[in-house]
Amino acid sequence: MANFRTHLAVGTIASGLLASFTTAAAVVTSNEVISLTIAGALGSVLPDIDLQRSRSSRIIFFFLALFLSFCFLFSFSFQYSILEMWGLWVAIFLGIGFLGQFFFHKFAKHRGVFHSVIAAIFFAFATAFIFYNIFDTNSVVSWLAGSFMLFGYLVHLILDEIYSVDFDDTRVKRSFGTALKLIEHRNLGASTAMGVAVILAFLVTPPMETFFGVVGSQDIWIFLWEKMLPPDGNWFGIDDQALKNVATNILSGGGSAETAFEAPYDSMPTGSLPEIKQE
Repeated sequence: MANFRTHLAVGTIASGLLASFTTAAAVVTSNEVISLTIAGALGSVLPDIDLQRSRSSRIIFFFLALFLSFCFLFSFSFQYSILEMWGLWVAIFLGIGFLGQFFFHKFAKHRGVFHSVIAAIFFAFATAFIFYNIFDTNSVVSWLAGSFMLFGYLVHLILDEIYSVDFDDTRVKRSFGTALKLIEHRNLGASTAMGVAVILAFLVTPPMETFFGVVGSQDIWIFLWEKMLPPDGNWFGIDDQALKNVATNILSGGGSAETAFEAPYDSMPTGSLPEIKQE
């Protein structure tokens, strides 16, 4: 099994690379792309939330309690006074971060139902709901956040399965098959409860017509394909012909790479600068 640091690093990098597509397609703002990356990074560590008495589980519960407490705080900010909101924040943070963690580990088992695809779908729906109803983002961004959560979650499960293969001894460990699974077949009661939670979460998700209209648009995929490579082959704004001239000059012994880019001053006219006409 990969450790917490590996999951967080791989999940964050993968989510950041995926977020570059949304930036290139101009479907999200710069602030929203950060939120999407965070959603993917959080999803990449959530499957280990059921690790009992582990540092990674405590970290996950801490940030989950912090995240949810602020969500509730902002959603009720216009209904209560400042002191009431502070009291609400403390109660939710302590309730989730300590009591919630205590009772959760009483019933949860590592690599149980939370280490399955059905749990990934539940958290994806929950993320879309939170972004739409609490963060007040549009349906496209909300579903993108849910998709990033799903993506990060699946990255975690796949990475754990990869770690179940010992490539040095070319053998498969006993943990193989316990990380990436659709449901927890060893506990059908927990899988059934998670299935019900998925259905309930789906019923409160934001409308998805606009989201599918955007991601299913042929024009946007053609645009992204054209954006994969620099226009006219000019990498980082450097003319391709200039690079060929540099290579030819160096290989023929005509100079170094530094002098190859120097302008041919002998062919440039000398004298004073032309007079600039005033508008």
